[in-house]
Amino acid sequence: MLVPGFWLGGWAWDAVAPKIEEQGHDVRQISPPLDPGIGVEEHIEQLTDVLNTLDDVVLAGHSYGGMVMTAAADRMPARIRRLVYVDTGPLPDGMSQADFDGTPPVAVDGMLPVPAQAPPAATGFDWSIVRDRGRPQPVATATDPVRHRDRWRALPRTAILCSFSETQLRELAATVPLFGPMAGDGWTYRELPTGHWPMFSEPDALASLLLSSD
Repeated sequence: MLVPGFWLGGWAWDAVAPKIEEQGHDVRQISPPLDPGIGVEEHIEQLTDVLNTLDDVVLAGHSYGGMVMTAAADRMPARIRRLVYVDTGPLPDGMSQADFDGTPPVAVDGMLPVPAQAPPAATGFDWSIVRDRGRPQPVATATDPVRHRDRWRALPRTAILCSFSETQLRELAATVPLFGPMAGDGWTYRELPTGHWPMFSEPDALASLLLSSD
């Protein structure tokens, strides 16, 4: 099950999913609802509804999707074989995406517009993919806190690191509390130094890492 980050839908995984399906896996590309007024809880409920119909799931999330999938996994750990965080990680209970980003989101009519220009981390691909196909993100998905307990910690977890190395992550986890949940028992790390959107910049390499995480 592949969960996208801000502004994206299941289409963001279109270059990744076929490589996984070729190896005999059933792939679900999740498209979160992005209607005005939607918040984090609605996205968590969408995932739990799908998980309730499946077993032995490898649940992979990119960016904001990592926060949502952590909470969903916390509610339904028995359905999941492994969690895979694609350049993201589990936020501490009670933290929002805006808390992690460190700046208040700038909303237009309750929505966060798709950036017209590529952010600095958008390396190795043409940002028009996101600019043209992406949709504005409901601001509550940035400001709502995520709520979870510790049941997700019992699941095997892989972090695919695209914006920084394993060494840098371990240093951050030891000194910055919001990175703390990304260290400790149960974690394996894979490096793919290609910027924050590897499903666009290195889809084949990302698919290979997702398969090896399984």
